[in-house]
Amino acid sequence: MKLRLIIMNYLEFAVWGAYLTSMGAYLAEAGFGSIIGWFYSIQGVVSLFMPGIMGIVADRWIPAQKLLSLCHLLAGLFMGAAGIYGMTSGCSIGMLFTLYALSVAFYMPTLALSNSVAFNALTMSGYDTVKAFPPIRVFGTIGFICTMIAVDLLGFQTSSRQFLVSGGLSLLLAAYSLTLPASPVNGKTEGEASTSLVQALGIDSFRLFRKKKMAIFFIFSMFLGVSLQITNGYANPFITSFKDVAEYADTFGAQHANILISLSQISETCCILLIPFCLKKFGIKNVMMIAMLAWVLRFALFGAGDPGSGLWMLVLSCIVYGVAFDFFNISGALFVDQNTDAETRSSAQGLFMIMTNGLGATIGTLSAQVVVNTFVFNEGVTDVIAGWRTSWYVFAGYSLAVLVLFAVIFRPKRPLTRPTDTLSPKGEGDVSI
Repeated sequence: MKLRLIIMNYLEFAVWGAYLTSMGAYLAEAGFGSIIGWFYSIQGVVSLFMPGIMGIVADRWIPAQKLLSLCHLLAGLFMGAAGIYGMTSGCSIGMLFTLYALSVAFYMPTLALSNSVAFNALTMSGYDTVKAFPPIRVFGTIGFICTMIAVDLLGFQTSSRQFLVSGGLSLLLAAYSLTLPASPVNGKTEGEASTSLVQALGIDSFRLFRKKKMAIFFIFSMFLGVSLQITNGYANPFITSFKDVAEYADTFGAQHANILISLSQISETCCILLIPFCLKKFGIKNVMMIAMLAWVLRFALFGAGDPGSGLWMLVLSCIVYGVAFDFFNISGALFVDQNTDAETRSSAQGLFMIMTNGLGATIGTLSAQVVVNTFVFNEGVTDVIAGWRTSWYVFAGYSLAVLVLFAVIFRPKRPLTRPTDTLSPKGEGDVSI
């Protein structure tokens, strides 16, 4: 069972790794640098509703593993079409964006669906998800790293061919998903009232906001989500821009930004394994504060580093990224899983995606685009590198403000240290994480 879920996670994130960190460099090379934020923000826009919709569909009508297959089939076809279209002469940014957006609309829900499939399969097999899931999820990061490096070595960093790699892997996972364990659905019986529009859209999962602790958790998840896509969109163009500076033009980092950035994902593979220990030792609040501090360091070190004598700062930034991303994303998904019941699990995971990769990421990428366009992609800018540095320091300042607010506002009445077996059926009690 674990091996089957490992393969699923490997392919799930290999699809994303093929373009997520290198797409910004491709767009900048193609002359679309000023709208990089729109390509990354569409991931957030579709995450506002698609994960919620697909989550409720998986909860009530279509088994999660089958819906996962369907979503990847459509995502793969549209992404492949975007890759082919991008190679044509006179490529229209409007058509390229449309094909890409359609692909992303079906891919983003699979992040939550794959979690649901994994949690269900592990639970049905008698595993403790808090202990069993992180070692499985780490192979998703390995898949992400492999395609990042492959795209770099194949010379696809500044080419739409990276979309073809992603599309092909998505189609492969579409086929593989049909072999995964069946997930239950909770369809209504004949005697039940018809589902309201609010329920059908999965908006009823917002009732989790009735619990103060959960409401604060989801709100700060949105604030943290602001940071998620900033380095994915702008780290590669930033490091690649050093090729225009004679001192750094021939450095490894400037020539192979994707490989350098892949250290971030390598760090993830190690940090994921620390999550069970850290959640048990420190609790969810402290783990999330550690993640926030890591985001501050992630951005600040980018602002101070370079591919030459400052390479160590870029490397250190990549190392702390593992803490920044994992301690937030994976711990958050586990927290949501432990505080919901089987009937709303997929919907709740969808809500978590809405708040992070939806609202948070949309606000973050569009705001980052304004900052970067002001200091970097601006005709009046004479020192591009200085503009990049200023941008990174702005992002670091934001993350520091969120950390301070979270430390003051999120004050649970009791430490989250009670054993998971004391959790009430509906997730009303505090949990070990």
